[in-house]
Amino acid sequence: MSARDAILSTIRAQRVKNASRPPPYRREASTEDAATHFSAQSTRSAAEVRRLGSMRDVPAAIADVLRARNMEAAVHLPDNSPLFGLLDWQAAPGLDRRIALPGPDDAAVTLVPYGIAETGTLAYASRPDAPASWHFRPGLEIAIIRMNAILPDFEAVIARAKADGWPATLNLVTGPSRTGDIEQTLELGAHGPKALVVLVVEE
Repeated sequence: MSARDAILSTIRAQRVKNASRPPPYRREASTEDAATHFSAQSTRSAAEVRRLGSMRDVPAAIADVLRARNMEAAVHLPDNSPLFGLLDWQAAPGLDRRIALPGPDDAAVTLVPYGIAETGTLAYASRPDAPASWHFRPGLEIAIIRMNAILPDFEAVIARAKADGWPATLNLVTGPSRTGDIEQTLELGAHGPKALVVLVVEE
Protein backbone atom coordinates (compact mmCIF):
# COMPACT_ATOMS: atom_id res chain seq x y z
CA MET A 1 0.00 0.00 0.00
CA SER A 2 1.35 3.40 -0.97
CA ALA A 3 1.57 6.31 1.46
CA ARG A 4 -1.28 8.01 -0.41
CA ASP A 5 -3.52 4.95 -0.09
CA ALA A 6 -2.70 4.67 3.62
CA ILE A 7 -3.67 8.29 4.25
CA LEU A 8 -6.94 7.97 2.33
CA SER A 9 -7.75 4.70 4.09
CA THR A 10 -7.28 6.38 7.47
CA ILE A 11 -9.54 9.26 6.46
CA ARG A 12 -12.27 6.90 5.24
CA ALA A 13 -12.10 4.88 8.47
CA GLN A 14 -12.71 7.98 10.57
CA ARG A 15 -15.46 9.42 8.40
CA VAL A 16 -18.76 9.90 10.23
CA LYS A 17 -21.45 7.92 8.48
CA ASN A 18 -24.49 9.30 10.27
CA ALA A 19 -23.84 12.91 11.17
CA SER A 20 -26.61 14.54 13.14
CA ARG A 21 -28.52 17.36 11.52
CA PRO A 22 -27.72 20.85 12.83
CA PRO A 23 -30.60 22.58 14.60
CA PRO A 24 -32.70 24.86 12.39
CA TYR A 25 -31.55 28.45 12.33
CA ARG A 26 -33.61 30.75 14.51
CA ARG A 27 -33.16 34.49 14.38
CA GLU A 28 -32.78 35.97 17.83
CA ALA A 29 -35.72 38.20 18.66
CA SER A 30 -34.78 41.81 19.33
CA THR A 31 -36.65 44.10 21.66
CA GLU A 32 -35.50 47.07 19.54
CA ASP A 33 -37.26 48.36 16.45
CA ALA A 34 -35.65 47.49 13.11
CA ALA A 35 -34.04 50.90 12.56
CA THR A 36 -32.52 51.01 16.05
CA HIS A 37 -31.14 47.48 15.76
CA PHE A 38 -29.83 48.22 12.27
CA SER A 39 -28.08 51.37 13.52
CA ALA A 40 -26.45 49.51 16.40
CA GLN A 41 -25.22 46.69 14.16
CA SER A 42 -23.88 49.12 11.54
CA THR A 43 -22.00 51.03 14.22
CA ARG A 44 -20.43 47.79 15.45
CA SER A 45 -19.16 47.27 11.89
CA ALA A 46 -17.26 50.60 12.00
CA ALA A 47 -19.86 52.61 10.07
CA GLU A 48 -20.98 56.03 11.26
CA VAL A 49 -24.77 56.20 11.57
CA ARG A 50 -26.87 59.35 11.80
CA ARG A 51 -30.63 59.43 12.30
CA LEU A 52 -32.45 62.19 10.42
CA GLY A 53 -36.06 63.33 10.61
CA SER A 54 -36.71 63.73 6.88
CA MET A 55 -35.09 63.95 3.46
CA ARG A 56 -34.97 67.74 3.89
CA ASP A 57 -32.21 67.22 6.46
CA VAL A 58 -29.99 65.13 4.19
CA PRO A 59 -28.05 67.78 2.19
CA ALA A 60 -27.01 69.63 5.37
CA ALA A 61 -26.01 66.33 6.98
CA ILE A 62 -23.88 65.44 3.95
CA ALA A 63 -22.13 68.82 4.11
CA ASP A 64 -21.49 68.31 7.83
CA VAL A 65 -20.02 64.84 7.23
CA LEU A 66 -17.57 66.28 4.69
CA ARG A 67 -16.60 69.19 6.96
CA ALA A 68 -15.96 66.82 9.87
CA ARG A 69 -13.48 64.92 7.69
CA ASN A 70 -11.91 68.06 6.23
CA MET A 71 -12.94 66.93 2.74
CA GLU A 72 -13.86 68.99 -0.30
CA ALA A 73 -17.51 70.08 -0.31
CA ALA A 74 -18.34 67.86 -3.28
CA VAL A 75 -20.14 64.55 -3.78
CA HIS A 76 -20.34 62.18 -6.73
CA LEU A 77 -23.68 60.79 -7.88
CA PRO A 78 -24.51 58.41 -10.73
CA ASP A 79 -25.97 59.92 -13.86
CA ASN A 80 -29.78 60.15 -13.61
CA SER A 81 -29.66 59.37 -9.90
CA PRO A 82 -33.06 59.91 -8.24
CA LEU A 83 -31.22 61.88 -5.56
CA PHE A 84 -30.88 64.85 -7.91
CA GLY A 85 -34.63 65.45 -7.70
CA LEU A 86 -35.34 63.81 -4.36
CA LEU A 87 -33.19 66.12 -2.22
CA ASP A 88 -33.39 69.88 -1.73
CA TRP A 89 -29.76 70.63 -2.53
CA GLN A 90 -30.35 74.34 -1.95
CA ALA A 91 -30.31 73.52 1.76
CA ALA A 92 -26.52 73.10 1.37
CA PRO A 93 -25.64 75.80 -1.19
CA GLY A 94 -21.88 75.25 -1.03
CA LEU A 95 -22.14 71.54 -1.80
CA ASP A 96 -21.02 70.63 -5.32
CA ARG A 97 -22.62 67.67 -7.14
CA ARG A 98 -20.63 65.76 -9.72
CA ILE A 99 -21.58 63.01 -12.15
CA ALA A 100 -17.98 61.87 -12.78
CA LEU A 101 -16.88 58.51 -11.39
CA PRO A 102 -15.55 58.86 -7.83
CA GLY A 103 -11.97 58.05 -6.91
CA PRO A 104 -10.27 56.97 -3.67
CA ASP A 105 -10.13 60.57 -2.38
CA ASP A 106 -13.76 61.36 -3.26
CA ALA A 107 -17.12 61.03 -1.53
CA ALA A 108 -20.06 59.35 -3.24
CA VAL A 109 -23.73 59.45 -2.23
CA THR A 110 -26.04 56.49 -2.78
CA LEU A 111 -29.68 55.69 -2.12
CA VAL A 112 -30.10 52.28 -0.48
CA PRO A 113 -33.17 50.25 -1.48
CA TYR A 114 -32.92 47.68 1.35
CA GLY A 115 -31.30 47.33 4.75
CA ILE A 116 -30.89 44.26 6.97
CA ALA A 117 -31.52 45.02 10.65
CA GLU A 118 -30.09 41.71 11.87
CA THR A 119 -26.56 42.50 10.65
CA GLY A 120 -26.58 46.23 9.88
CA THR A 121 -26.08 45.44 6.20
CA LEU A 122 -26.92 47.61 3.19
CA ALA A 123 -28.33 45.73 0.20
CA TYR A 124 -27.85 47.48 -3.13
CA ALA A 125 -29.86 46.36 -6.16
CA SER A 126 -28.00 47.51 -9.26
CA ARG A 127 -29.88 49.65 -11.77
CA PRO A 128 -28.86 51.93 -14.67
CA ASP A 129 -29.11 54.92 -12.30
CA ALA A 130 -27.40 53.02 -9.45
CA PRO A 131 -24.41 51.09 -10.84
CA ALA A 132 -22.70 48.55 -8.60
CA SER A 133 -19.31 50.19 -9.17
CA TRP A 134 -20.38 53.15 -7.03
CA HIS A 135 -19.89 51.06 -3.87
CA PHE A 136 -16.28 50.12 -4.65
CA ARG A 137 -14.63 53.26 -6.05
CA PRO A 138 -14.96 56.15 -3.52
CA GLY A 139 -12.92 56.63 -0.38
CA LEU A 140 -16.05 57.70 1.48
CA GLU A 141 -19.54 56.42 0.80
CA ILE A 142 -22.53 58.27 2.22
CA ALA A 143 -25.52 55.94 2.12
CA ILE A 144 -29.09 57.19 2.50
CA ILE A 145 -31.74 54.72 3.62
CA ARG A 146 -35.35 55.27 4.67
CA MET A 147 -36.55 53.57 7.83
CA ASN A 148 -39.27 51.68 5.94
CA ALA A 149 -36.56 50.12 3.72
CA ILE A 150 -34.95 48.41 6.73
CA LEU A 151 -36.12 44.79 6.91
CA PRO A 152 -35.54 42.30 9.73
CA ASP A 153 -33.28 39.82 7.96
CA PHE A 154 -31.70 38.69 4.69
CA GLU A 155 -34.62 36.42 3.84
CA ALA A 156 -36.99 39.40 3.98
CA VAL A 157 -34.70 41.35 1.64
CA ILE A 158 -34.64 38.49 -0.86
CA ALA A 159 -38.44 38.30 -0.78
CA ARG A 160 -38.75 42.08 -1.31
CA ALA A 161 -36.17 42.08 -4.12
CA LYS A 162 -38.01 39.22 -5.80
CA ALA A 163 -41.28 41.12 -5.57
CA ASP A 164 -39.64 44.25 -6.98
CA GLY A 165 -38.11 42.32 -9.89
CA TRP A 166 -34.70 40.65 -9.64
CA PRO A 167 -31.80 43.07 -10.21
CA ALA A 168 -28.71 42.10 -12.21
CA THR A 169 -26.70 42.10 -8.98
CA LEU A 170 -27.45 42.53 -5.29
CA ASN A 171 -24.42 43.85 -3.41
CA LEU A 172 -24.31 43.45 0.37
CA VAL A 173 -22.26 46.04 2.26
CA THR A 174 -21.62 45.79 6.01
CA GLY A 175 -19.40 48.63 7.20
CA PRO A 176 -16.39 49.98 5.29
CA SER A 177 -14.23 47.70 3.18
CA ARG A 178 -11.63 45.80 5.18
CA THR A 179 -9.15 42.93 5.06
CA GLY A 180 -6.90 41.12 7.52
CA ASP A 181 -4.91 39.20 4.92
CA ILE A 182 -1.69 41.17 5.40
CA GLU A 183 0.04 39.92 8.57
CA GLN A 184 -3.39 39.52 10.19
CA THR A 185 -3.59 43.31 10.55
CA LEU A 186 -6.95 44.93 9.89
CA GLU A 187 -6.79 47.34 6.96
CA LEU A 188 -9.73 49.54 5.97
CA GLY A 189 -10.40 50.48 2.36
CA ALA A 190 -8.83 47.39 0.82
CA HIS A 191 -11.52 46.66 -1.78
CA GLY A 192 -13.81 49.67 -1.51
CA PRO A 193 -14.63 52.70 0.65
CA LYS A 194 -12.37 53.32 3.62
CA ALA A 195 -15.24 54.98 5.47
CA LEU A 196 -19.01 54.52 5.41
CA VAL A 197 -21.60 56.95 6.74
CA VAL A 198 -25.22 55.80 6.85
CA LEU A 199 -28.00 58.38 7.05
CA VAL A 200 -31.17 56.72 8.36
CA VAL A 201 -34.15 58.89 7.38
CA GLU A 202 -37.39 58.55 9.32
CA GLU A 203 -39.70 59.81 6.55
